[in-house]
Amino acid sequence: MLSTFIKNLNRQQWVSEAAYYKALARGFEPHKELDDWLAAEDDYLTMLVELQLHVLEEDGTVSTMGLQQIAASLGVENSARMRSEFDLIQAIQEATHHRPCFQLEGKTFCEEKDCLWKVKCRKLVAMWCR
Repeated sequence: MLSTFIKNLNRQQWVSEAAYYKALARGFEPHKELDDWLAAEDDYLTMLVELQLHVLEEDGTVSTMGLQQIAASLGVENSARMRSEFDLIQAIQEATHHRPCFQLEGKTFCEEKDCLWKVKCRKLVAMWCR
C-alpha cells in the first residue's frame, strides 16, 4: 500500500511546484532558480522519508526491513543487503543530503536542527550512557 502511494507521487511536478513557491517567496530574484530547485528536491526527499516513517511507526514496524524499504525508495544501492539499522539510517541520511551522523563514534548529540533521527539517536545514546 505504501509503495503504491509513493509511486503515485509525481516527483518532478511536486519539486517544480515547490521550487516555484520558493521563488515566489523571495520575489523571483534572478539567478536563484537552481537553488530553489535543489532546496525543493531536498524538501521532497525529507517529506518522503517522514511519510514512510510515520506509516511504519503507526504500524509498529520501524525495523531493519522498514528502513530497507525507505532506503530502497530513495535509490540507495544494495539496501536490501544492509542488515544494520545504523548503516541503513546513515545511508538514508546521505540519500536525503544530510550529514550521515547517526550514532557516529564519539558523538553524543546531533548538530542538525531538523534531523529525522534525533529522537531515536538520543534514546540509544541515553541507553549507552547508563
